[in-house]
Amino acid sequence: MDRMDSVILGGNAVLPGRGLVRADIGIKDGRICALAEQLSSGMAEEVIDARGMLVLPGAVDAHFHIGIYRGIEEDARSESASSLVGGVTSVISYFRTGHNYLEKSGPYSRIFPEVLRATQGNSYVDYGYHLAPMTKEHVREIDELIEKSGVCSFKYYMFYKGLDLSGASRDAAGYTMSDEYDLGHLFEIMEEVSEANSSRSDGARISLSIHCEQPELIRLFTERVRQEGLLEGLEAYSASRPTLTEHLAVAEVSVLAGHTGCPINLLHLSSEEALDAALDLKKQNPLLDARLETTLHHLALTYETYNDQRGKVNPPIRAQSDVDALWNGVIRGDIDWVCSDHACCSEEHKEGELWSALPGFGGTALMYPFMLTEGLRRGLTYERIVDLVATNPARAYGLAPRKGLIAVGADADLAIVDSETIREVTPELLLSAQEYTPFEGMALSHWPRRTLLRGRTAFLEGEIVADPEGSYMHRPLTVEGAHFIAP
Repeated sequence: MDRMDSVILGGNAVLPGRGLVRADIGIKDGRICALAEQLSSGMAEEVIDARGMLVLPGAVDAHFHIGIYRGIEEDARSESASSLVGGVTSVISYFRTGHNYLEKSGPYSRIFPEVLRATQGNSYVDYGYHLAPMTKEHVREIDELIEKSGVCSFKYYMFYKGLDLSGASRDAAGYTMSDEYDLGHLFEIMEEVSEANSSRSDGARISLSIHCEQPELIRLFTERVRQEGLLEGLEAYSASRPTLTEHLAVAEVSVLAGHTGCPINLLHLSSEEALDAALDLKKQNPLLDARLETTLHHLALTYETYNDQRGKVNPPIRAQSDVDALWNGVIRGDIDWVCSDHACCSEEHKEGELWSALPGFGGTALMYPFMLTEGLRRGLTYERIVDLVATNPARAYGLAPRKGLIAVGADADLAIVDSETIREVTPELLLSAQEYTPFEGMALSHWPRRTLLRGRTAFLEGEIVADPEGSYMHRPLTVEGAHFIAP
């Protein structure tokens, strides 16, 4: 066997199709080159002792927001560092034109290179982007974005046809800086994405992700909640954007996607009603490629246990019954992946009245700690949890087989996890620029002690120990150049 750069010895690895097994891992040129019951320390320049530890593939946080409330450069640097805390080694961030982000509109041929320049050299993890076609010009750019820019996933925000991000203004057109951002626009996006997907000969998946909330109903219920004044905090916010708005939006998507055949991803399902609507969509369209996502916070938080304005997020934090229903969906296999919807949102942005406070908060640092702690408690296997946070999003978004699993030839993105030590969540522990966390005080185990990006240790014992060497992932990734070395 050729000499390797590193070996990870003594750990218990989660391998695809095998689950948790005793396995040593060899690394060369940033890729996994060997998996064996026993490798020796003399085979490599660096030896990593993983005795008593879990070795997991780096998580793929497929719903992220770099630069939504801060400059892209500083946000990429601090929030990708936070990702490493949770064992996340790849993020796919959403970007759109209009207010927030770069605060302008224009063709992606001009704007997206600016986004990539701002991110380059500032991320500690590998990164990709989903882009939202906000204008007719953007729709016409879809093929070029796929072929030249490596973007194979797009997004439509259903509530932007009537509301701004915080829900405080009905000047949606002014906020999005777009022309016609309605269901007709969504239909045209679906047509283009469907055509691009069906014309592929390499099996790569081109898809449209959709934020499902119906703005006309949000307008009505927000008026009612504000006039009545009977509810406060996150309970009031949930009532102003009730689960019915998710249900109706999913039903609209069902008709349009069923007609166009567009592969879709239903994002951050927050409620039992939304999940039921998504399952109905799949029953009504059995040939449609439809995948379901929920988030850490919708599996962890309720307005009954955290009724604090800093937890404002779209769609809202719901009741305990919704948390239980989503977990049941995870356990049954209805939910395809779990992500963070990470958006660094400062205390300042949460000040003022509830209705004008900005939505979102961070959570990427809790990807493995929360999902392993709570998932194992609820009876999930290690392999199912890895599928939820790594393998399935990698497959959905053009990163497999390079990302999301431990296999010879895959990138050596790995989290070495201490399954015993329990820590209470604090803002300081998460290494984010956000001064607070709605998850504060949760007692979680399974914290990564070491996170490797393409074979190099980037996070060790609570600290960032490498430069920001994350690379842009031009999707779909290929396996060219992989080093296959038999043990």
